[in-house]
Amino acid sequence: MKLSVIVPVYKAEDYLNACVDSLLNQSLRDMEIILVNDGSPDRSGEIMADYAARYPGRVIALSQPNGGQGRARNLGMGVAQGEYLGFVDSDDVVTPRMYETLCALADAAQADIVDCGLEALYRDGSTEAMTAWRDNRPIAAAGSACNKIFRRSFVGETRFPEGLKYEDFGFTAELLLRGGKLIHSPEILYRYRVGQVSTMHNEGVREHMDPVRDRDDFEFLVLNHLLIGAIKRVQAMPRSRERTEVLRLLRAYAHREIPRLGASASFRAESRSRRLIMRLHYRGLEDVAALLLAWKKRLR
Repeated sequence: MKLSVIVPVYKAEDYLNACVDSLLNQSLRDMEIILVNDGSPDRSGEIMADYAARYPGRVIALSQPNGGQGRARNLGMGVAQGEYLGFVDSDDVVTPRMYETLCALADAAQADIVDCGLEALYRDGSTEAMTAWRDNRPIAAAGSACNKIFRRSFVGETRFPEGLKYEDFGFTAELLLRGGKLIHSPEILYRYRVGQVSTMHNEGVREHMDPVRDRDDFEFLVLNHLLIGAIKRVQAMPRSRERTEVLRLLRAYAHREIPRLGASASFRAESRSRRLIMRLHYRGLEDVAALLLAWKKRLR
């Protein structure tokens, strides 16, 4: 089998049909869809069972007590049969040719990891494309596991950290730091819904990085994925006590790991405009940064 796609499912009854249908409608037919019910209290389990009954052999439904997304993905990986592994969140959708495109690139280049562009879908209906693969730097692709496929033999026994809110980083960073062949497609093939306030936990990344040898790569991740990406996404969420606390935690993490922005070589290497947004986020002025970014977007 060419591909196994693993979907952890929790409180997804409003979006799960759209997600699974987008996988069933893939132009790549040689694939299995592994749905893992993470102890969801809603109708998600019933929806999963219905798909498994209607598409035997194509859709596999598993279940576990609530243990988090990382544990659910690991359970799915344990039964996956595909040459490649893909991961999709249950409230997201993929474009019809996503996996045919990524698998063809992997086969042609004998790549271990292939990723593609993403599009964020915000609650207000706006979208944001993220396609740049900056600096030809493999670690820049760390973050989401969902816009990628991974050669199963390359993944080996590597698994997602469990019990973390942002476990993708531990998994993708470990594999990228292993030095496998990475290919990038600039096409936007994955669309994800920005809807939940979740903390970004980089400890899983830190465990796999030498504090001296990998310092520049680690600071690059903190600056780009946390100080710009995560804070920007959380800032866009409705105001709440949880949102305020998450922003505080993200900022505190950045301050702890990079006490002086100007002393960071990775920070100095960024463009002037990105440095400005980083400084504003670093100082707790994410609302000002959002206004500047919205103004810049209107001028385009």
